[in-house]
Amino acid sequence: MHNFFAVIFTTEFAFSVLRVTTPILFAALGALISNRAGIVNIGLEGIMLTSALVGVLFSAYTGSAWLGLLGAAFGGVLMAGVLAFFTLKFKTHIILGGIAINAFASGGTIFVLYLLTGDKGTSSSVASKVLPNLEIPLIKDIPWIGPIVSGHHVLTYLSILAVIIVYYILQKTPLGLQIRAVGENPQAAESVGVKVVRTQYIALLLSGLFASLGGAYMSMGYLSLFTRDMTAGRGWIALAAESMGRSTTVGTALTSFLFGFAEAMSNALQLLKIPAELVSTVPYVVTVLGLMVYSINESRKRK
Repeated sequence: MHNFFAVIFTTEFAFSVLRVTTPILFAALGALISNRAGIVNIGLEGIMLTSALVGVLFSAYTGSAWLGLLGAAFGGVLMAGVLAFFTLKFKTHIILGGIAINAFASGGTIFVLYLLTGDKGTSSSVASKVLPNLEIPLIKDIPWIGPIVSGHHVLTYLSILAVIIVYYILQKTPLGLQIRAVGENPQAAESVGVKVVRTQYIALLLSGLFASLGGAYMSMGYLSLFTRDMTAGRGWIALAAESMGRSTTVGTALTSFLFGFAEAMSNALQLLKIPAELVSTVPYVVTVLGLMVYSINESRKRK
């Protein structure tokens, strides 16, 4: 137990919490936007996976990490657009549509990777680029705080900024008002002139954009290459974080950090020679327990 606390209560562990929370937070914010418009984006996992591969390939073929990021964003928005087109235009069930996106991305990314590199596992043969880490002047020299806050990947800082951006969009803009109105009562929103389908299209595209940033981080920050199914359930964890956060921006951010803490803890426990098979289940166990607590509280409120 002493060794456990010695690992947890360190600046390195706190740094890793911010690091591993980044993709979850991006995807959870995407889930929040679509959910507030009345659309549950089950396809987050597939969107992130697609963006992870596209970002690597674009950065390799253009020689620029920033163009790779733009490519990743384009790939994620495109996948979200496909989901929106079939579910909103052709009335495909949103859950089935999301599952189809996830399945397509899981197999499709490997197919494309094999076509371009001849490898079915990783993109290690591709000279992809990585986005930079940033040192924050003055703050980096502050004891305890500096080693935790400074030196993170640029997308980690963007994910924190994204919380503010999403809050502003949903609470302070006409688009946010329309998204919330459509999600709460689409018939009433339509009666006052709000174009429901168009608003849901926009919400899904924004959801894809934020999720794509999480995918780009996975292959251009968390790792420096693409690996098969590298998102490893983070899209599903993001959905749980949004649900436990009660579809609020602050709540979603806080629960994302909770799941990030669980994942960082699972990584830290490997240093204590605990079997890797057991350690790897920690984030998912926390997800299930969190959803159980959330469901129990919601059931009590309905009584």
